[in-house]
Amino acid sequence: MTDRWLYVSQAGVRRRGWSDVMIRELLGLPDVQGRDPRRYALTPLRLYLLARVETVERTPGFAAASSSLAASGRSGAVGALAEGRRAAVLAAVRAEPLLVPRLPAAELERRAARHRRLMTAGGGGGGPSPGAPARWQVGYLRQTLARYETLLDGLYGDTGRREAERLLRRRQYEAIAAAYPALAPECARRIALESR
Repeated sequence: MTDRWLYVSQAGVRRRGWSDVMIRELLGLPDVQGRDPRRYALTPLRLYLLARVETVERTPGFAAASSSLAASGRSGAVGALAEGRRAAVLAAVRAEPLLVPRLPAAELERRAARHRRLMTAGGGGGGPSPGAPARWQVGYLRQTLARYETLLDGLYGDTGRREAERLLRRRQYEAIAAAYPALAPECARRIALESR
């Protein structure tokens, strides 16, 4: 476990007057990265050594970056940074190859049914509807592609997050349809529902 007095989160670094660009360029990669054990979140928790943050804050590079941020107007700079971040994330979502696991049909059916039982806490009553196996399989395969949601890290609120999420889901459904042509109608149905 990390000592909370030795590390500062990315939000804590921002409260000290840093912008996201300054964090990325001056601090680089976080010293500790992982999931927050106190709460569920899609974005990983990034921690920076407080001593390293304070050392960088005393450098001329930090002074120049913070003064240029202040001179250009923080709100305009934040908007430009957010737009740049949005464009970078959308480009990454478009370029990232999505690797769908290739399973034999029987194994995919078994895993999809098990996944559905786990997700519905024992399964619902009654038998499945005619299109249910395809829906379950697409749902299971999309869940296996959840790791690609880390591509959305850094997008908050309305700054393109919904657009990036829609693009990622569409690409996931297209990848599933390409890997499993029998599931293409269900993927097309889901894409049509989400594009409304």
